[in-house]
Amino acid sequence: MGAAGEGAGERTAGERTAGREQAVWTRATLGGSGRPLDLLTARFDRHRYAPHAHDEFTIGVCVAGAEIIDYRGGRICPRPGSIVVLGPGEVHTGGPAATDGYAYRALYAEVSLLTEGTLSVPDFREPLLDDPELATALRRAHTELSVCPDPLETESRVPWLLTALARRHSSARPVRDTVPGAGRVARAVRDRLADELLAPPSLAALAADLGLSRYQLLRAFRTSMGIPPYAWLAQYRVNRARCLLESGHRPAEAAALVGFADQSHLTRWFRRVLGVTPAAYRNSVQDARR
Repeated sequence: MGAAGEGAGERTAGERTAGREQAVWTRATLGGSGRPLDLLTARFDRHRYAPHAHDEFTIGVCVAGAEIIDYRGGRICPRPGSIVVLGPGEVHTGGPAATDGYAYRALYAEVSLLTEGTLSVPDFREPLLDDPELATALRRAHTELSVCPDPLETESRVPWLLTALARRHSSARPVRDTVPGAGRVARAVRDRLADELLAPPSLAALAADLGLSRYQLLRAFRTSMGIPPYAWLAQYRVNRARCLLESGHRPAEAAALVGFADQSHLTRWFRRVLGVTPAAYRNSVQDARR
């Protein structure tokens, strides 16, 4: 899984090939000023990658068909639901195992993203993993971040999932999960996010201010609040947007005023939290006042 040869470095642009073949790159950011994270959504009928390697971990989920990957002197054959983990600098290929091709989603993670919850760099002795729960979570996060690569959402979800991957399937020993004063930490993070909802600080910066690692901050917040930071902020923004809609603002205006990327971003979260679209909610409030 990966890109090699001509155009391999152009990771921020979508690229479509003949027929049903496609490779679409999305670049997300880990926090407002954090490191970039490349996401690839690919579907190939005939294309075969030349032998190549990446500087980062390549982590992919097969979503359709069957692929053949030559790796570490052997051959692996991902099927739908399989997780593939290829180490940095390790040469591999990729191609269809059958005439109906294959499809996958992959992300390219710097080594540091897999060490936040472990005591060493993880070594994955088995590159092909069977973990349906984690595969589903990785695929969902990849899909949603590819549509809307929100920096705080990326930083809340990706390090958490990659830590789970490393702790479940690598040789690295986990760090302790207990975070002293977790409730206090969560409240401090919550208050900062609420105060700076238009341009929230990165979790890495918040963690540094609190003398914690980003993984410890995420652990403390999720333990105390029951949801990750991006989900808490999204719900807070929805409640603020609701008040603006009631006062007559249009959905696009409300989205901008509370920090959502655009109206569709607001709509996605508004429906999750309240079960209706912002426009429908605004119309119902106006109708009730007539």
